[in-house]
Amino acid sequence: MARTVQCVYLGKEAEGLDFQLYPGELGKRIFDTISKEAWGEWQKKQTMLINEKKLNMMNMDHRKLLEEQMQLFLFEGKDVQIEGYVPPKPE
Repeated sequence: MARTVQCVYLGKEAEGLDFQLYPGELGKRIFDTISKEAWGEWQKKQTMLINEKKLNMMNMDHRKLLEEQMQLFLFEGKDVQIEGYVPPKPE
């Protein structure tokens, strides 16, 4: 049986992550309160941030920015904003 969590991002009970994907206390918080679906949404935004802002994961400042954005997205419901980015219009 799949593990479920009360997902703070989705605001409902949903399938939880299989294991802790992020280190430390923040990783435990994510594991305990973020669903697979919400984590998948974050991964899309993370990829967009890394690509559009040309982030280098070897740079600690870039990693810190990404972590801050992750917390805002997952726990405060704030969407990732990238200056100049215009999402494609649905056809």
